[in-house]
Amino acid sequence: MTASVTISERAARRIGEILTKEGDGAMLRISVEGGGCSGFQYKFDVDRAKNADDTVIARDSAVVLVDSASVPFLEGAELDFVDDLIGASFRVNNPNATASCGCGTSFSV
Repeated sequence: MTASVTISERAARRIGEILTKEGDGAMLRISVEGGGCSGFQYKFDVDRAKNADDTVIARDSAVVLVDSASVPFLEGAELDFVDDLIGASFRVNNPNATASCGCGTSFSV
């Protein structure tokens, strides 16, 4: 399964830093769950197990897993990393989201 989810250079660099600290076999898992103030929310976890139906997205030293249920919600999205005055965080630029909350962690479709 191929998803058109991309990882920005900044996000790949930060994911690589995190995964290096986590040790061999660590991957970043992104999933979409019900909840949040807009209906759905993004969840980020470090995982060491790849499921048979996971989509794997790699850039440089960043390896990202997306479960099959989350892929349709993330199709065409870009994972970015932003470090500004408010703080540092991963941000999903998702063309499927019709609305999102102010903090950018939840969305609706």
